[in-house]
Amino acid sequence: MSEWLVLAVAMVAACAVVLAGTLLSQRRRVETEEAETEGGAKREIETPDVLEYMTMMVGVVYAIVLGLAIAGVWEARSTAQDEVRREAQALHEITRRAEVFPLDVQENLRAGINDYVSYVVKKEWPRMTDGDKLSGRGAEMLGAVRADIAERVPGNQLEAQAYQPMIDQIAVADDARNARAQNAGATLPGVVWFGLIIGALVTVGLIFTMHIGRSYRELLIAGLFAALIAFLLFLVWDFDAPFGRAGTASADAFRQLFPGAT
Repeated sequence: MSEWLVLAVAMVAACAVVLAGTLLSQRRRVETEEAETEGGAKREIETPDVLEYMTMMVGVVYAIVLGLAIAGVWEARSTAQDEVRREAQALHEITRRAEVFPLDVQENLRAGINDYVSYVVKKEWPRMTDGDKLSGRGAEMLGAVRADIAERVPGNQLEAQAYQPMIDQIAVADDARNARAQNAGATLPGVVWFGLIIGALVTVGLIFTMHIGRSYRELLIAGLFAALIAFLLFLVWDFDAPFGRAGTASADAFRQLFPGAT
């Protein structure tokens, strides 16, 4: 199921539930008023001021919590993407600095890096989007590239100047890979999701305490409010996956720098 379809279903379902609940609540209120009228005890139903104040405060508090959740998952996603770019750029820098080495050494390094990038994009990324841990195969392939660089003795001054920066860059790539593995899971713990969902139910449920009628304007506002809450929860859910939930779009840094490998 695509992200857009999930969003559409969530918003439509939220609107439908709120509108159905509003209509049902208003119908019961009308029946109660009619019964009281027949019994000669009709009274005007008003929303207490304290209830309006409590409804406003609950909405404000929930908006703050929801905003913090969105900011937190967005920051985590941005950090994860920065680590991906750092890893891809470090590997690209190695291939560029390897140009001072003999042709066979260049081809061997490029082949090893291309194989690693291809494995990362085609094999590891689906596992990360599913929240699974990375296998040891990728680390072995990166370790082989490190060995190819470290075990070669520089043959001239140019190679000696490129040797240490290449060692440094492979260390950067390894560090970025470890960070990518740590960021593969969800950002928010389950207790936070529990609070967000319960808060959404309470906030939307308070609509029914305000004696909303059947007018088009009131129903429209109630439906839009529920749809907004559903949309914001969808944002949190979508950003809670640092590497996305639909495919390997977050691996674009590797695709851009290594078009032949992916």
